[in-house]
Amino acid sequence: MARNASIVLVLNGPNLNLLGSRQPEIYGTASLSDHMAAANNAAGDHGFEIESLQSNSASELIAAIHGARARCAAIIINPGAFTHYAWSISDALAAFDGPVLEVHLSNPASREPWRQVSVVAPVAIGSIAGFGGYGYVLAVQAIAAHLAKS
Repeated sequence: MARNASIVLVLNGPNLNLLGSRQPEIYGTASLSDHMAAANNAAGDHGFEIESLQSNSASELIAAIHGARARCAAIIINPGAFTHYAWSISDALAAFDGPVLEVHLSNPASREPWRQVSVVAPVAIGSIAGFGGYGYVLAVQAIAAHLAKS
């Protein structure tokens, strides 16, 4: 199957379904739906379509990554807590044939030491962190720029 240059897969890991009510002092008051709407608007500006999935299960995220191979132009992923230990997600992303970009609402580098390690970063073209939900818009823009020069 040929890769579709217009589809960007946005994956969200555990507990991100609770955005808007979970620790709003860290993650803000906007819901994941709000963030995905902003990403969709940004994607439309660049001629992309967003497919999104949130899961609290690593196996579901891995299946989505496998399904994106040779089908999607890029993956934007906010792995949540999987960032720090889910080598299986890292391995699946490494097998993806397009660019991967890591997003975090907060800045893990300024938080607890265990949050400062990312097993996703080594397989990503970059990371956007600390800009709240606007990070998803920045990620779409970064992917668009990266794909334009590829």
